[in-house]
Amino acid sequence: MAVNFRTELLRASRTHFEAHVEKHRINVENLLQNSRGIAQHGDIMDTIEKELEEISKYDDLLNVVNKYFENDYDGKDTRELLNEQS
Repeated sequence: MAVNFRTELLRASRTHFEAHVEKHRINVENLLQNSRGIAQHGDIMDTIEKELEEISKYDDLLNVVNKYFENDYDGKDTRELLNEQS
């Protein structure tokens, strides 16, 4: 069975983006619930905002991959698909 390189790259990208979302989500949860975590950051709101920006960035990337590359095209070239729709 041949490996579909396209599918594997998209799967790896999704996994990568999801892992980053989870990493930054856990950081925010830790900051919200752990008083020792808060003591290490002078401006807690700024730190949380930076973590939320990271979540947003990776969530956006994940949504783009899911929206524009969701289907496995059975090896068809995207140009072929566009011509079929015309």
